Amino acid sequence: MSERLDGPRPSPRRSSVPALTAEGITVHRGRGRQRREVLREVSLALTPGSVTAIVGANGAGKTTLLRALAGELAPSEGTLRLCGRPLAAWSRIELARRRAVMNAGLNIEFPFCVEELVALGRHPHPDDPEADRRCVAGAMAFAEVGHLLGRRYRGLSSGERQRVALARTLAQVWDASCEAPAWLLLDEPTANLDPTHATSTLERVRARSRRGLGVALIVHDLNLALRFADELLILAGGRVLAHGPPAMVLERPDLLRVGFGLDADVIPHPRGGWPVVLPVGAAPRSAELRSRHESP
Repeated sequence: MSERLDGPRPSPRRSSVPALTAEGITVHRGRGRQRREVLREVSLALTPGSVTAIVGANGAGKTTLLRALAGELAPSEGTLRLCGRPLAAWSRIELARRRAVMNAGLNIEFPFCVEELVALGRHPHPDDPEADRRCVAGAMAFAEVGHLLGRRYRGLSSGERQRVALARTLAQVWDASCEAPAWLLLDEPTANLDPTHATSTLERVRARSRRGLGVALIVHDLNLALRFADELLILAGGRVLAHGPPAMVLERPDLLRVGFGLDADVIPHPRGGWPVVLPVGAAPRSAELRSRHESP
């Protein structure tokens, strides 16, 4: 839990537990003079039964990390592995059966009904109408969109669309179990949700993870991350600032100042003891982070 941003991070330990791992990955974006480093030497392991919240200021590299874990971006350095096998060695169909990705801002122009859109999540799997119906129904109930059956996706509110997008993603890996685990990568799953749905969504995601899902999610609401994540990964300037249990911010409230430029008090919740962030105001981040964040 160091705030040093120089030097490599240790790679995740190899074990017999299936995991989606990043081992010292560095990612560059752009070409020529526009080429820049977006992530540097990031390591983590996503294991079934655990939720990792990826947090950080705008431009910290959160979405880039999630896309790399999904196999959508190849790192310049380092290795990505799924169940010990290099991610690049998996075929697209194999990968789609083991991990599902919810990208931010899903935009669908076709006039799909809600259940048709959710059913798209079953596309990578062998044709099995009964299994597809079961998975679609389960995912829709999970995301609390069963009452939208028959509605056109384009006619929904932004919050309803968000929950339908989550249902589609979940349908893809609904059959995950401890014996056949899968991974769920969610980019801002609580965006556009009211407080009740945001809370219930992450509560349900955490409960579902215990049935064989390894979950990584990006969330901007620090208090939701601290409440429902098993692990917190704080990115700053494309590097890991801290990685550990959410309770670490009770011991190191300065992490919020360094990583977010946020002056805040952190207290244990009176009813559960988990950390609660009470923002006071903006605070300057380090010169190094500021220069990295603002670089072209």
